[in-house]
Amino acid sequence: MKALVFDTLGQPLRETDVPDPVPGDDEVVIRVCRCGICGSDLHMTEEPETFALGAGDVIGHEFAGEVLEVGRDVTDLKPDDLVAAAPLRGCGHCGPCRKGDPAWCENGMTLIGGGYAEYAALASRQLRKLPTDISLADGALAEPLAVALHGVLRSGMRPGDRVLVVGAGAIGLAVVYWARRMGAAAVVAADLHEYQHDRAMDLGATGFVVSGPDMAKRAAEACGGAPDIVFECVGKVGLIDHCIDLVRPRGTVCVLGLCTHTDRLDSFRAISKEVNVIMSVFFDMHEFANAIDALDKGRYAPHHLVSDTVSLQEAPSAFEALRQRTTQCKVLIAPS
Repeated sequence: MKALVFDTLGQPLRETDVPDPVPGDDEVVIRVCRCGICGSDLHMTEEPETFALGAGDVIGHEFAGEVLEVGRDVTDLKPDDLVAAAPLRGCGHCGPCRKGDPAWCENGMTLIGGGYAEYAALASRQLRKLPTDISLADGALAEPLAVALHGVLRSGMRPGDRVLVVGAGAIGLAVVYWARRMGAAAVVAADLHEYQHDRAMDLGATGFVVSGPDMAKRAAEACGGAPDIVFECVGKVGLIDHCIDLVRPRGTVCVLGLCTHTDRLDSFRAISKEVNVIMSVFFDMHEFANAIDALDKGRYAPHHLVSDTVSLQEAPSAFEALRQRTTQCKVLIAPS
């Protein structure tokens, strides 16, 4: 099959032929229809040692596709089923796994990639069927939507809260979507540029501010008061501290941004404001199912996240272009 492989730091992904996957007893092989390019994929290729990424590996973890073949122990799926894939793979037997929370598997979770290819093999428990009225293209959004939903639930957001989302990338905009859907009174997106202004509004934002001087004042004005919750969806050193500055006293900062470097913050300011700092990563399978259910419901449709779809051949250049901020948001790869 055709796939994009990682070679080494500083080199673009390369299209090549790799062996077709063969399902294990509890596995399913799917034809990948769409796979999203995630910011964490970019991080992985920039810091391969941190993420144990090796030469010849195929990344990509936001994908949906069609079941082609099932292992002998698989009874819940059959060929031709359309599915969304969750990349979190646990043992399937421990307490967290039985509860649908493989991210915290007692025997170790594995993050399964492989979406930048024509076919991929996963355990059947990682897959959820798509309703007949949801396209495979939309199904590839289930994973980032589940990440954002987990963050909103972790934050303890309540209807009527004022919310500021720092970072208008795909995860930040998915947080905008869920916060508005779940009853926030104000949902303001903030970014270094206005590139995603219209997309943020399409996903439910009530306002948009550009980062810069006097941002705390402008964000409070847009929110109708200092925000109750600030979501950090960028993942850069210093941003948690920045969000502590923006949130109201006794407010909450919820961190979804992936920062692989040691961060710093003004702990005196944080404790003086009694700010709650909550970390959020991954999701559980119940949240993943809820994300799938949301794909065809409501005024603020998640498909607004998608800015472009490229072929496997076009993907390496599209991937490299995303290292610089542009008008792109969620770029999907269509391998098949």
